[in-house]
Amino acid sequence: MPATENPGPLVGADWLADRLGADGLVVFDASVGAHRGTARRIPGARPFDLDGALSDHAASAPHTMPAAAEFAEALRGLGVDDTDTVVVYDGAGIYSSARAWWMLRAMGFDRAAVLDGGLPAWAAAGLPVEPVAAAYEGPRGSFTARPRPGLLVDAAAVAAALADPAAAVLDARTRERFAGTAPEPRPGLRGGHMPGALNLPFGELQGPDGLMRAPGELREAFASLTGDPERLYFSCGSGVTACVLALGAALAGYEGLSVYDGSWSEWGLPSELRPVVTGG
Repeated sequence: MPATENPGPLVGADWLADRLGADGLVVFDASVGAHRGTARRIPGARPFDLDGALSDHAASAPHTMPAAAEFAEALRGLGVDDTDTVVVYDGAGIYSSARAWWMLRAMGFDRAAVLDGGLPAWAAAGLPVEPVAAAYEGPRGSFTARPRPGLLVDAAAVAAALADPAAAVLDARTRERFAGTAPEPRPGLRGGHMPGALNLPFGELQGPDGLMRAPGELREAFASLTGDPERLYFSCGSGVTACVLALGAALAGYEGLSVYDGSWSEWGLPSELRPVVTGG
């Protein structure tokens, strides 16, 4: 496999199986929550720890992107070189792996892909799984962070997008949380959504098999909801599943994509500057 291979945003289990163990290929387990650190991995997978070193724990919102220098140091410690190809998966299917993929893109690294269906799809295909947690003890890498402004944005940028007819803001949370009829899982947050935001639960971009829908179906899911805006902004609970929407939009051929890093963990806090509405 060429070291400079760019697989695109999404690869299947067969693609990865054909290349597993090749020089220049790095496989990351980006699982969070109950799937984090479990004794089950794709052979050789390294930990992309979104609940640990790969989030800024000094920030008020969980899963905040660390500074470029800290991100680069973490990736070097995980043995990533600038010429590598990276595939990211998670134990839930397609959940937090998209967040890792988007972070890499935001830091200027394009040779990264999400494993379609994640570890469940890999195991269902009868491919090998090691009974150990993701780990890495090899040499340091040469990863260089080259931040791209606009891929991760703050509340001010989202507020401006909500008032911009050429933009659309999509919320990846469930319809019940969007409407404010289900409680937020994090304490202290208001229920509801941003005025003018649209609801597209991230799970609706996946089929019953846990794989991403075909590009044409993804395009229809976005177009039927948003029309044809110049730019799409994505939000969720803590900036994780918003990246599943970003992945779907990229597969559908959209450009001009941004993820709200603080998401509802920031916007939902009591504030007169960040209005909230309820209902559908």
